[in-house]
Amino acid sequence: MTPSVLAYEQGYAIHVNQPGDSLFYHLDYDERSHELNMEFQHFHDFYEICILLDRTAAHIIEGSLYEIQPLDIVLLRPSLLHKTQYPKGAPPKRLMITFAMPRNTPGLESGYTELFSIFNKPVPIFRFTEERRKEVLAPINDIFAISQQSSVLQSVMIHSKFVEFLCALHRYSPENGYVREETGSTMSRRMYAIASYIHSHYQQDLSLDEVSKRFYVSAHHLSRQFNKVTGFTFTEYVQMTRIRNAQQMLLNSSEKITDIAAQCGFTSFSQFNRIFNKQNGMSPSAYRRSRHSQSEREVMLVGERPEPLGSLE
Repeated sequence: MTPSVLAYEQGYAIHVNQPGDSLFYHLDYDERSHELNMEFQHFHDFYEICILLDRTAAHIIEGSLYEIQPLDIVLLRPSLLHKTQYPKGAPPKRLMITFAMPRNTPGLESGYTELFSIFNKPVPIFRFTEERRKEVLAPINDIFAISQQSSVLQSVMIHSKFVEFLCALHRYSPENGYVREETGSTMSRRMYAIASYIHSHYQQDLSLDEVSKRFYVSAHHLSRQFNKVTGFTFTEYVQMTRIRNAQQMLLNSSEKITDIAAQCGFTSFSQFNRIFNKQNGMSPSAYRRSRHSQSEREVMLVGERPEPLGSLE
């Protein structure tokens, strides 16, 4: 049953402006089935908030696995690699909020910097008591009600209420009760620890032998179990992590492509160019040109592969 603390209407959406505008909001009240799980982590150039309304799921952020329960609030800053792993069975209901907001209003710059610091928490997932949760989510319910009214001030009211929501999250962030739980088998937890290590050290030379020694597991066993848990070989995962970070730099910096390749752990530009072309169907320079002409830059892997087993069993 959908918790009554958060208003919900299947297939309902609220829009203020469009992705790519300096200020926009998109609230999407919908379901997401296991069959639509993303293959690999992706990123956006906007902020994203995920609130699951029923059932449990898992969020993978920079290679680390986090279990989420109904009404947990997951905050994702721009350019953060992530994906949600939904369970098999009935599609969970969820509220997805994507937005961008100017933070350079004269006299308010330092206040906005502090407000958005909640997106930079080591674990940006918030879980509150029932009473506090009602208070935090009340502005979101107000937005739902405002969106169904006709008013020339509707967009201004939605913006005001959303800032109120962020302020409540910031105010009560010290009361966050989310604790990362150890789930799955010991081996699957170790594989996700290795995935997280890859995300933290992708700029460095990463060999199967070196990582297997660091995590006290044989190279053969690591190779087999890593593929089973993530759906990718060790080398594929390292390469995709490097390419994803290179994509972010291509979109968000003016650095030379050769420098980006080196900073992302590639030992030669020819290797970088070949792998980038394979994963994206275009060269890094063509990607930079084409993506800069698009208003929404959500990066997805080209092609289809079998769904990873995951660690929710």
